[in-house]
Amino acid sequence: MRKLVHWVHQSLDGFIEGPNGEFDWPSMGPELSAYSLELTERAGAFAYGRKVWEMMSWYWPRAESMSTDPHDLAFAPIWRRTPKVVVSRTLTGAEWDAQVVGGADLAKEITALKEQPGGDLLLTGGSGAAAALTALGLIDEYQVIVHPVVLGGGRPVFPGGPERLDLRLAGSRVFDGRTVLLRYERAAG
Repeated sequence: MRKLVHWVHQSLDGFIEGPNGEFDWPSMGPELSAYSLELTERAGAFAYGRKVWEMMSWYWPRAESMSTDPHDLAFAPIWRRTPKVVVSRTLTGAEWDAQVVGGADLAKEITALKEQPGGDLLLTGGSGAAAALTALGLIDEYQVIVHPVVLGGGRPVFPGGPERLDLRLAGSRVFDGRTVLLRYERAAG
């Protein structure tokens, strides 16, 4: 069975957005960019909550015309060719090879996706979908990139927090002398 991996950038004080919704603080140095591209190349599908989906589906189809950043230019074709899953209670459809899930039985829908052959499902960013999938016990691995910035408020990684969740550190790594990857797996229990 393929895994559901939550890949998220957060500030040192645990926020994924600043107090005004800003996401201008993550620093994608060359090492972090290379790791990110490797991770996304291996993914069988990208998963997003509705809010992140709206940002991604607006930007990535036109990234080459909007950016000269080497990371953006390398990721845009990966994004376009990789199947996508949008976790939403409000969307009924989505473009760009995306499947919408989140009906009456989200656990059943995600479990069916995990049972399909192929690479892992990579849930990128967001907090609502991650919190819902964590509460259902469906996220197998958390890859948290901690950036050296204190935002002082904003949207936390887990709004309202999940119930207690015991995890096992599966690895850590420093990128570009700035950011740290903390990779956790669900503890056996």
